[in-house]
Amino acid sequence: MTTPSVREKAESAAEELKNNPYYEKYSHKIATLQQTSPEEFLSRVEARQNEKSKPKFDAAANRQYTSLLEPKKQLTSSAELQDEPLSKIMKIELVQDKEASEISKIWNDYHLQKDVIAATMPTNSFEEITAKAQKYPTFLFPIPRTQGYEFIVCQFYRNTVHFTPLLNYQVHKENAPECLTITHYTEFKDSKGIVLMRGEFDKNVINAQEAQCLANQLQLYYSQNNPEKLRLLELFTKKPDEFKHMDLIKQIETLS
Repeated sequence: MTTPSVREKAESAAEELKNNPYYEKYSHKIATLQQTSPEEFLSRVEARQNEKSKPKFDAAANRQYTSLLEPKKQLTSSAELQDEPLSKIMKIELVQDKEASEISKIWNDYHLQKDVIAATMPTNSFEEITAKAQKYPTFLFPIPRTQGYEFIVCQFYRNTVHFTPLLNYQVHKENAPECLTITHYTEFKDSKGIVLMRGEFDKNVINAQEAQCLANQLQLYYSQNNPEKLRLLELFTKKPDEFKHMDLIKQIETLS
């Protein structure tokens, strides 16, 4: 008996997906992924099928392939639009008399054993990021994959930066589910000259190393004034027809 090829398996899986109520709306996107990367398509479908057999106690477990089909939950209240306060994570009154270096160490040590990324940045770096974010509110970053690169869209909103795979963004736009959300906490921005950063990521989509890669690229493009990176920000925002994705890959390969 002949063993089915990866593409044949992907075609069979695609047939099963047609029962999904969102399939008709996004079928062309699914077909594109199926044709261009049948291995990734198949792995997402298989992962989703494996998750179906598990108890439904983890909301994140439902975010494998179906993130291509289902938009994220719409925000319904003004409270959901507010920046998360640092007090939800840290007892500010216990550290407000400490030096910036001590606060930074406490912050980084606290997150060492957690499935998040964290860092501290000087106030002037945060202000540079904020200024550039107003000019370039949306951009694109590549992350290395086993075969090539995957592009991740970032969007700024207030003190947060939201990241989502390009394919998801093409389907859902601003309603695409995030694979990484970076929050900047500004409570010590003026008094200590530092801003605390924390990034929460979806382990079904990216790992900690990939999340850190995205955070590093964010810093390089938005907090520094590298002429080539500024040129790419300008092209992406103002002259998208002249923007070349390969230029981003050349930049990250230079870093590597």
